[in-house]
Amino acid sequence: MANTRLAWQCRRGMLELDLFLSTFLEKKYDQLSSDVKKDFVDLLETADTELLEYLMGRHVHKEARIQYVIDAIRKSSTP
Repeated sequence: MANTRLAWQCRRGMLELDLFLSTFLEKKYDQLSSDVKKDFVDLLETADTELLEYLMGRHVHKEARIQYVIDAIRKSSTP
């Protein structure tokens, strides 16, 4: 399981973000390569409103490595 600090970074002020990020952290994070884990941490530096736009599929990130993580988060949240 990912460390506690990372779990706190996934807790945001919006329920939608909390659900996306916490679900991903719980289900998929441990399976990621170290590079993708770093990309996930980089994504967490994104402002909440912008992050929500990416995770809702309304915007595409300009960096393919970050978009890969966004897509993985979105997939982990669907049944």
